Amino acid sequence: MSKPETTGNPETPGMSLGQLEAGYPTYCKALRMLVQEGNSLTAIKRTLCWQRLEMLHHVLPRQYRDPVMHYGMVKRAVEAEAAGKR
Repeated sequence: MSKPETTGNPETPGMSLGQLEAGYPTYCKALRMLVQEGNSLTAIKRTLCWQRLEMLHHVLPRQYRDPVMHYGMVKRAVEAEAAGKR
């Protein structure tokens, strides 16, 4: 079974799966920055990086974790870093 060429999302017309995958490190970095800034999960879910992480998980769930789980991991890491700096 071949990978789909586009994500099918009207907000990203013509965006290929390769382009979406290439942006993964950037979306992860943006998520980390949003968590470090103290944004709530509700606010983060309204961002472009969250939408892209959801698309990747939906299209390739074995390769990309659920964004909610990713958020939890990032939040714990950020909290641990903050506790270590005290």
